[in-house]
Order: sequence, then structure tokens, then C-alpha cells
Amino acid sequence: MAKMSLLEMTQDILSDMNSDEVNTINGSLESTQVAQIIKSTYFNITEGKDLAHFKELFRLDSGTSAKPTHMLIPETIIDIDWVKYNTELAAADKDLYTKMIYKTPDEFLYILDKRDSTDTTNIKVVTDASSTLLNINKTKIPQYFTSFDDETIVMDGYIATLESNLQQSKTQCFGKRAVTFTLSDTFTPDLPVQMFTYLLAEAKSNCFLTLKQMPNQKAEQTSISQKRKMSQEAFRLKNGITFANFGR
Repeated sequence: MAKMSLLEMTQDILSDMNSDEVNTINGSLESTQVAQIIKSTYFNITEGKDLAHFKELFRLDSGTSAKPTHMLIPETIIDIDWVKYNTELAAADKDLYTKMIYKTPDEFLYILDKRDSTDTTNIKVVTDASSTLLNINKTKIPQYFTSFDDETIVMDGYIATLESNLQQSKTQCFGKRAVTFTLSDTFTPDLPVQMFTYLLAEAKSNCFLTLKQMPNQKAEQTSISQKRKMSQEAFRLKNGITFANFGR
């Protein structure tokens, strides 16, 4: 099945329910309800699923010289699989993206608290938003990272002679983006093409139960069949892809 707009799916479901035809999702009370059910169904089948379709490369947003190793996670990202930083030692050096090692906040603080805060040659004491003092090494490339608020990533070091703070352009990250749904005629749900049959069948089944108070056996059978198929074909690449976990 090809991808369909919200209006096309709404019209398809209304036709199967022997309801009035519409030219817009807001053409009748029933069409509006159908569109809302499609939206709810979409989130039900996407939220909590580790679908490769929603994975993407992204960069962290740079911090400031006051907090040189603090970097913001883009608002569109809800899960992070890994974080890399370009640990080249000079601007002319070859790029060297190194995977940062995740530590829990407790583990991260344990590492930093062992550092000598009076060693101003090597250590920059940074005050976190929680007023916690962090002993950031300003003479070494970053190695570890954590997050105290699920919005900001904090790394353990940087080279002050090379940069005043960690740079967005030097980050390389991979994770899951948030899904959105717009109630408009032309909106096409963000799904891989092979999942549209499942979305339509599941939404159709929900519409019959909710609006007609009766099951649609054909839609339910299609939904069950497609759900099984999706579990077997979760990835377009042969053998799938395995990911590490760092949940926001």
C-alpha cells in the first residue's frame, strides 16, 4: 500500500462505514471523529516502539564558556543511542570521532569528585544548574558523559587551549526523534510505507467499535495480520540493526 494522507484515510474509513462522503476531515462531525481516532491509533502503534524509521543522526547544541562541557539535547530527540565527539587535538588534524562513555549521574560525580578542585592549571570548577560544583578537566579530551536533567548532556573534559567550549560541529549522535501528528487534510503520517496497511486497518477497526458500536471482522483480521508482519519486518536492512540504550 502506498502512503495516504489523513483525508484519504478518513474517506476510506467513512466509505467502509457507509457514512456520508466528505471533501475535508472537518466536513462532518463523524469525519472529525474518524480523523481523531486515526491520530490516536497512530500514537498507539508508534509510542514505545523502537522503530528504525524514527532513528536519525543529529548534533548536540553548544554550551557556553561558563559551562564549557554542557551541551543541549535537541527538543525533537527523545532517546539517545550514542554520542561521539571529534577528539582531534589540533584544527589541522584528521577528524577523530570518539564514542563517549555514558555514566549515571552518581558514577559521573564520583569520577569528577576525585579530581583536585584547587588544581587551577588542569581543572575548571563549573557550577551546574543545581549549584553542584563539577571539576571539569580543561586539559583533556572528553571521555565520559551524563545528564542530570534529561535535557542537557555534560561531558567530563575539554581542551581549553583548543576551544572555549565543546562545539556543536564536533558532535555526532544517533537516537530517536519524537513523532508528531497534524490534523490537516494533506498531512501524511510519518511511518514507513509498509506500516500504512496496519495503521489503516487498526484505525478502521477502532472506528467501527467506537462510532458504530460493532466490530469489523475484516479490518481486525487485517490488523492482526499486519501486526505480525511488522514484528517480522521491523527493519528494511537484512538482519535488522541492534542499538545500545541511553534513554532520556
